[in-house]
Amino acid sequence: MKVYTKEELNNYELSLTYDDISLLPTEVSQIKSRTDITIKSEFLGVKISIPVISSPMDTVTGITMASELSSLGAIGIVNRFDSSLKEIFSNHKVVNSDNNVNGIKAVSIGLNSEEELIEKLAERKFIICIDTANANNSSVLKKCEQIKKKYDVKIIVGNIASGSTLKSLVDAGADAVRVGIGGGSVCTTSVQTGIGIGQVSSILDVYFTRKEQRLKIALIADGGIKSAGDVVKAIALGSDMVMLGRMLAGTKETPGEVIKYNDQLWKKYRGSASFGVKMKSEFIEGEETMVPYKGPVKNVINSISDGLKSAMSYMNCLSLEELQEKAKFVVLSNSSYIERLPKK
Repeated sequence: MKVYTKEELNNYELSLTYDDISLLPTEVSQIKSRTDITIKSEFLGVKISIPVISSPMDTVTGITMASELSSLGAIGIVNRFDSSLKEIFSNHKVVNSDNNVNGIKAVSIGLNSEEELIEKLAERKFIICIDTANANNSSVLKKCEQIKKKYDVKIIVGNIASGSTLKSLVDAGADAVRVGIGGGSVCTTSVQTGIGIGQVSSILDVYFTRKEQRLKIALIADGGIKSAGDVVKAIALGSDMVMLGRMLAGTKETPGEVIKYNDQLWKKYRGSASFGVKMKSEFIEGEETMVPYKGPVKNVINSISDGLKSAMSYMNCLSLEELQEKAKFVVLSNSSYIERLPKK
């Protein structure tokens, strides 16, 4: 059996995703308790307790979700279809010590968002996420440059599948990039266009491009996350943050009503490029579905925190930086992956 470093895994002959790999402890752990471990870090100047950021989807992150995630030490990006921000600004609601509304740290915008909104976000030092499916686009780069030249603000752009254009994003002023195309559970981009590679390979390619070219930009693993274990793998591979969509979908704090059907509770979940969002028959790259109601988002965040700390105790790592330095991987056969799944 071959044990891979990140460098070796990056040169693997096939495109890999989370289910294809597993972390492998290679030393005796000296950690007595998970309480000795810290998963605190900093992202674009914001101190966080867990490296999790929510997807700016209209069925995932509104004002309520972003505020709750902030209180839990994570970051939520309010979706660009949410009208609540304009109402808050116009009503002069109370802001917190960071001059942000209700503790919210990040808000997404589109390429055609009003200048007045961008100005107000910049004034309050919100992180701005230019929410597009393809960051390798001159319009995205131009928008990023325009905002950076005019305002002192941190900007997230997305998405990319490899590091080939990473320097162009940095030169345009991007502070963070969402890595992954086609890996979302309700994203049909790869099916519709044939574009995209496995999430593991995407992260590694961008990570080593950043390292080799000595670029200053944060990496957000975006797509394909199904469990706390996938979050651990994404961080170990070199991501600074992990974006969650489906894992947060269906929780109490997501926008939308709880629906009762067949004696079970559900909530709506859909991609940002689905018909339900676009409301017109143009090219659709997202699907709509229903997910079981999960209760408070706090439970999901706590389970991720526990899983991450537990993994780090196996790997003998006291910090996220140490996890990234020590990480060793194996590539799984399909049977090996299936063997590891809980049996009913």
